[in-house]
Amino acid sequence: MSTMVNKYEALKTSDDSGEEDTVNKETKEIEKPLPPVEVKPGEHRLQYTYSIWFSRRAPGKQATTQSYDQNLKLLGRFASVEQFWGYYSRLLRPSDLTSHSDIHIFKDGIKPMWEDTANRNGGKWIVRLRKGLASRCWENMILAMVGEQFMVGDEICGAVISVRFQEDIISIWNRTAQDSAITGRIRDILKRVLNLPPNTIMEYKTHNDSLNKSFSFRRDQEEDWHS
Repeated sequence: MSTMVNKYEALKTSDDSGEEDTVNKETKEIEKPLPPVEVKPGEHRLQYTYSIWFSRRAPGKQATTQSYDQNLKLLGRFASVEQFWGYYSRLLRPSDLTSHSDIHIFKDGIKPMWEDTANRNGGKWIVRLRKGLASRCWENMILAMVGEQFMVGDEICGAVISVRFQEDIISIWNRTAQDSAITGRIRDILKRVLNLPPNTIMEYKTHNDSLNKSFSFRRDQEEDWHS
């Protein structure tokens, strides 16, 4: 576990130089099956094991599925309350991250990609936040997730914080987009957990819609290029 902690610490000080080579190397490593996370005696086991991912892309650069996958960097995995706080205490807060950075905390075995089998038929609740609110809201949301406060069984896949230039975006992903009872429950609990003002805009987007829009965008680019 100490190696992962060192990688986590590096996130606080590293720049983009040489990052691509590191990401590509680690992407190959994490394709191999990972062993179970050991929970030591005296630690408080969580219901699920989680993986923490980090990604960053150049502003204005449209990500393809391949480039997005290659930019995902696995920072660590945790299965107990103590392990979670060990990692979280070393993680930069959203207010300290550079623009176009994303942190993803997903159940072990689920990659933070629309195409993943667990995500394919699902969607996500999106909350857009003005600058200065993301750190508190992100912490409240992931604590609710790992603490099983949403009470929707195995529906929750993971959570994402996306740092952008003018706003920050948090989202929580679930498996079944077509179940309005489940998506409604997640929305209501998310509102309560985040203590959002009544006029806060929340949007639910299916991953299928996102995939179709992404495909359409890339197709238009290719047509423009060849015209």
